[in-house]
Amino acid sequence: MNATTTAASTAHLDYVLRIADSALILGQRLSEWCGHGPVIEEDIALTNTALDLIGQARLLLTHAGQLEGKGRDEDSLAFLRAEPAYRNLTICELPNEDFGRTCLRNFLFSAFQAPLWQALAGSADAQLAAIAGKSGKETRYHVQHAADWVVRLGDGTEESQARMQRALEYLWPYTAEFFSPLATDAQAEAAGVGPAWSSLKGAWEQAVLPVLEVATLKVPAATPFLSRGKEGRHSEHMGHLLAEMQYLQRAYPGARW
Repeated sequence: MNATTTAASTAHLDYVLRIADSALILGQRLSEWCGHGPVIEEDIALTNTALDLIGQARLLLTHAGQLEGKGRDEDSLAFLRAEPAYRNLTICELPNEDFGRTCLRNFLFSAFQAPLWQALAGSADAQLAAIAGKSGKETRYHVQHAADWVVRLGDGTEESQARMQRALEYLWPYTAEFFSPLATDAQAEAAGVGPAWSSLKGAWEQAVLPVLEVATLKVPAATPFLSRGKEGRHSEHMGHLLAEMQYLQRAYPGARW
């Protein structure tokens, strides 16, 4: 295998892991709402969204293990990597806080996932294209559900509007990471694996900005801040999340139920 082929294979694996890890980590975060939702219908809705994301992660991590070729399966990749090996977007690992911030984070992230899945349906990687076809249907529901709550809470009471505005000011800077360029992105795009994530910004803004306007929420001014979770540089929250998520596998390695 020559250097060019090796670089393309590494970029392909990195690309799949970024999508897989983002789904896995946000799924883990949303699972924390199980039994704690404000009403039973939303408790179930958030739990179902978490299950959808973890289902996506399972398919993608299995595929990543095959691409890597080192015998690691979905469980090994999910539970037995060190923190810097995860490639999830930082926004996915942030604490849930209140219901409004959770819904807003779901909206911002799923509105990014939707055009990504749409583009990946035409991937030269047939397995990734198949995963995208299934996942895109789930994500369309996630976008609609989260958007409905963003509008309801943003254009609601004085208290709910103030909380949603604070949530937007907290979360918005992390969305810059969605579109920050990576060398592996360009390589994956050249190989036909999927689009460079920077190319999705227009579609994302088209979905997000009208909803925020209806929700009476003001988009914060841009700042130089750029999170780098997809490069393996995570927030202080990631280690605590992994300690809980990985505990059982590390305490009982190789256990089967």
